[in-house]
Amino acid sequence: MSGGWRKSLAAIAMALLAAMATGARAQGPAPSRAPDAPANPESIQIGLSTDRISITSDFSGADLTIFGALDNADPLINRQGRYDVIVVLEGPARPVVVRRKDRILGVWVNTVSETFVNVPVSYSVATTRVPQDITDPINYRQLALGVENIYVEPLDREGDPATIDEFEAALRRLKKSSGLYSERIGGVQFLTQSLFRATLTLAPNVPVGTHKARAFLFRNGVFIKENSAQLAILKAGFEQTVFRMAHEQSLLYGIFAAVLAVFTGWLGRILFRRD
Repeated sequence: MSGGWRKSLAAIAMALLAAMATGARAQGPAPSRAPDAPANPESIQIGLSTDRISITSDFSGADLTIFGALDNADPLINRQGRYDVIVVLEGPARPVVVRRKDRILGVWVNTVSETFVNVPVSYSVATTRVPQDITDPINYRQLALGVENIYVEPLDREGDPATIDEFEAALRRLKKSSGLYSERIGGVQFLTQSLFRATLTLAPNVPVGTHKARAFLFRNGVFIKENSAQLAILKAGFEQTVFRMAHEQSLLYGIFAAVLAVFTGWLGRILFRRD
């Protein structure tokens, strides 16, 4: 190839490179893509000062304090007060029979009943503010969160829906009136931007057994995370001894109860006999 052709090809190549460089400068750098790895979401932790509470026969109710913390909380959202926490202490689930009394011939008698299975014997709720300001009713129903949203399953699912709804409403009303179902608005308070304290109510007739403490975290009305811990409530003293004997040594308990009844009757006869 002659030198003239070489010079011509070199000139064309230089022109093409210059044009490509000019086009690249005109278009600017290619946009960068965000990494596919998601950011760490917020989470919630709770802790109990003790995992066991012993109550005696003179127990008249108490307040239970639960501490917790937020992990990876957004400082801006935290300063704006848009994090909400709901803490629940849920008692053991047991079957419950609800009966309706009617007046027949001047006497109140039980006429109709409805049995529900897996009903929490106790249910205490504490919130940062009023529930309607935290999230919408759909979330409460989906999470079964709150006294009115606890899932209550009837034993007879084929029964009359109107009757089931009537007895279910009566069940919630009776639990509230006995103090076993309670709500404390403002019972959750933030001590710092990440630490909070929840105060829950233990009714005087709180059942023994394993209770579950659950904490729900909301951000701008959206449910983010849940965490839980277990709490055992036990009887203490003479009552606990009798309770354990009745369940573990039923024969000895029966003999002891019969002897105690005979002795009490004999002692009463001696004390109140007439000469």
